[in-house]
Amino acid sequence: MRDTRESRLLLVLLIAVAFALITVDIRGGEDSPVDGARQGAATVFGPIESGVSAAVDPVGNAVSAIRDSGERHDRLAALEKENAALKTRLGSDDRSRSRLKQLDKMLKIAGQGQYGIKGAEVIAIGAAQGFSWTITVDVGANDGIKRDMTVLNGEGLVGRVTTVGPNTATVLLASDPDFTVGTRMESGDELGFASGQGDRPLRVELLNGKAEVKKGDRLVTFGSQADRPFVPGVPVGVVSRVDPSGGGLTRTLYVTPYVGFTKLDIVGVVVEAPKKNPRDTVLPPKPKPTPRPTVTVTVTPSAEAPVDGQNQQEQ
Repeated sequence: MRDTRESRLLLVLLIAVAFALITVDIRGGEDSPVDGARQGAATVFGPIESGVSAAVDPVGNAVSAIRDSGERHDRLAALEKENAALKTRLGSDDRSRSRLKQLDKMLKIAGQGQYGIKGAEVIAIGAAQGFSWTITVDVGANDGIKRDMTVLNGEGLVGRVTTVGPNTATVLLASDPDFTVGTRMESGDELGFASGQGDRPLRVELLNGKAEVKKGDRLVTFGSQADRPFVPGVPVGVVSRVDPSGGGLTRTLYVTPYVGFTKLDIVGVVVEAPKKNPRDTVLPPKPKPTPRPTVTVTVTPSAEAPVDGQNQQEQ
């Protein structure tokens, strides 16, 4: 349409009519005279609007889905982070419980033997120091640690202190081939010397070649002069094998140590020896034997078997 005086006049007229209809519709309320026309327009254009809405809504839904997906992703990441933190905390709690259990057992041994101990944590193993069977603990001269002190844990004898620094100390383990400790048999009082054999049982040479020893017998430390390097009464291990006596001056035993040298964590250095030899009081209670059920079998003669007299008559 060209921009003429007539077209501008028509546009102004249409606008005036539109305002007039809007005014009439508002004033008429529910009884508006244009309500019928509006319903008719809705009937005609409603399906078209629904179709357009149906075409447009997936786009809007997709945008919402992307936005929600981002929120879900952030929430999932947060949950995964929380779970990781929880697992770490639980793992830490498990370790703490294990260490508390070790400490409790060690304090029990110290109480039974009346040993004054300084608790320590294993912070290194022997390979870093050139030894095969040593550990480093986080206590040293500043903590009152000296060379040739006994080291134990909640199971029994761990070793002895060999080198002391200001804040750390090196411990030679009882499993080291260069390690030797005097031992005493439980109850029988037979004396001997135990030597380390690496990951194999300790080798014990009893001074009495005719000593009566059997598998399952237990040994403790005999103790040293002035209680260094070894205090008396610390559990050493259980006899696992006895070599047949060959009439020699000594008798050889193989002893499974109480301590697991490959899983040391919390240990105690004995800084004060007991005033009295605890002898066997520190040994753990002996395991109770498991009873074996006895099965009795009774043989009942078969009713169909002929007796001897019947066999003779038939013959």
